[in-house]
Amino acid sequence: MHVLLLSLIGLAFVLIIIEDLIHLNKAKSTLFIGTLVWILAFVFPEHSVAHIKEGLNENLLDIATLWLFLMAAMTFVAYLNQQGLITQLVYRLLPTKLTLRTLMILMALMGLMFSSLADNITASLIMLSLLTSLKLDKKQTLKFATLIVFAVNSGGVSLITGDVTTLMIFLAGKVDITDLFLLIGPACAGVISLALLLMWGTNEEVTLPKFKRPIATVDKLIAVLFLLTIFSTLFMSVAFSVPPVLTFLFGLSVMFISHRLFHRSEKSPDILESVREIEFDTLLFFLGVLLLVGMLKELSVLEFLLQLYDILPTYLANFVVGILSALVDNVPLTAAILKSGISMSTAEWLGLTYAVGVGGSILIIGSAAGVIALSKLEEVSFITYLRFIHWLLLAYTLGYVSVMFIANL
Repeated sequence: MHVLLLSLIGLAFVLIIIEDLIHLNKAKSTLFIGTLVWILAFVFPEHSVAHIKEGLNENLLDIATLWLFLMAAMTFVAYLNQQGLITQLVYRLLPTKLTLRTLMILMALMGLMFSSLADNITASLIMLSLLTSLKLDKKQTLKFATLIVFAVNSGGVSLITGDVTTLMIFLAGKVDITDLFLLIGPACAGVISLALLLMWGTNEEVTLPKFKRPIATVDKLIAVLFLLTIFSTLFMSVAFSVPPVLTFLFGLSVMFISHRLFHRSEKSPDILESVREIEFDTLLFFLGVLLLVGMLKELSVLEFLLQLYDILPTYLANFVVGILSALVDNVPLTAAILKSGISMSTAEWLGLTYAVGVGGSILIIGSAAGVIALSKLEEVSFITYLRFIHWLLLAYTLGYVSVMFIANL
């Protein structure tokens, strides 16, 4: 049974990697195998059923906390995106005419900003939508897509609202919110360095399209509520140790009530419809992955991950784990390290946070942002993206070294 469970878990991770080849959504495959292994563990227990039940309950608590937080944050973003407010903001921020070099820097900074406040999927869709509207040639489109993937992944590492792995490490009590702010500088340094490398030999001027339309007052109000919820989550966590999920759910309830008060008519659209617009594939994928990792803990397999940290210094092992996240999804990698009981200093946990958040950018299949770019742009493929792997590794290394330097001051 031990071998069967490990084989099923291995199959689940293989299915994640070859998702685009077999056209089987990774959310479906991980949820199927993630629940199957636990059912088999109950039917054919190697330990007592009480022990297995305790392990499952512990796993489900972690999953519920992550699920509820993501659901609240993604509902805010889904509503604002549905109303076109985010897209309008992007086009209004950019000038009508500018050089490709300037545009590359601006898009890198916007990718950092949006992925810090919203989820990587939404940030990627916004930035790639802007890129396709520019009608650039194949070579420039590929460069911009590479920069967007790296910028979106980098932007999320410094805030718990921006990246799931950052949220996981924070919820595990390994870093504080104030510690995470130290990652802002290194993330920007890595992205700007990549932009400078990619813009070499580029100086053409482009004209941007404008799609201005009025923004409803209620949409502006909800955008402000979203920002207030983010800042309140940070403040309440630091000042009173209020769990972030609780503050965000409260902010979501205020959003629902405010919308209802603004639209007193019974015929007004129900804002709860926005819940149906969120990426449930993402939530189901995380559910399946965390069930799989929970089973790995039950099978004591995560202890093997400690061997990498026995062979290499912790800071170097974290660097390698970040590169591995380009091949294996960073969520299971992060969950595995958290559950393995590895002991690290705050600086080393910050290094890991950056590594698993940004390392997936090295390969196009290593992150949600990369997979979206792969599916949305004909110019981007696994092979064409590899053309910039040396620059991506250099930018990733620069960012990681910057994290270790700043965190150890």
